[in-house]
Amino acid sequence: MTSFAPDSIVLNRKLPLWYQVSQSLRASILGRSPRDPLRLPTEEQLAEHYGVSVLTMRQALKELEDEGLISRHRRRGTFIEPDARRGTPVRLLGSVDAIVAQQSGMTAELLDHGTVPVTGELTEYFPDLAEVTAYHRLRSDEQTGEPTNHARNHVRPELAARINPEDLARQPMTKVLRDVVGADISRITDTVAARLADPETARLLQVPLLSPILHYTGVTYDTAGRVLDLAVIHYRGDRFSFTVTLDAT
Repeated sequence: MTSFAPDSIVLNRKLPLWYQVSQSLRASILGRSPRDPLRLPTEEQLAEHYGVSVLTMRQALKELEDEGLISRHRRRGTFIEPDARRGTPVRLLGSVDAIVAQQSGMTAELLDHGTVPVTGELTEYFPDLAEVTAYHRLRSDEQTGEPTNHARNHVRPELAARINPEDLARQPMTKVLRDVVGADISRITDTVAARLADPETARLLQVPLLSPILHYTGVTYDTAGRVLDLAVIHYRGDRFSFTVTLDAT
């Protein structure tokens, strides 16, 4: 039986290895194609793939099992749960793979995209540009079709020129920039604030006007300190929560 092939990851030794591996594997699972096999490689094969110990791999798999994304069967192996609930709480520890996992597991409809002038608050992030490419997507739960969030991404034109809009239907922007475009991502800063749904957000997310939402801003930088992508996402407050864990070391 052919096994599911997860993405690779460059591990950050300052963060817990099991956490990084679990988030990378989670993103691979949630972003998989319907044609991909459900069976995972063995613990030993996964440990070799990620370059970690079997004990670390076992801890990462337990995290995904507790979440309901996989099931483990003695002598049969470990399998992806095809009907697992998606798009619920995410813990952010500062890795790019955590951001990818946060954005994965939902279908996306590209509402519109095109160039927009760099004016207003955009000038703070793109002071060297006259215009950027904007993408507006509505993301929904794959099982229920219920809208969960809508996202606006503002991307540097030279990167947008290498983006196929069809890739954004199933893959998060961060993953497309990193794995498809090959962008040199150095860090991502996240800000989450409570807001009340404005008329557009209430209509798109199918919630009452002025109901609570989570307003997320993510800024993706390259190693030179330039902003590659400014993401503004409105999440339904009844569907998402964010937990941030800070490493004291």
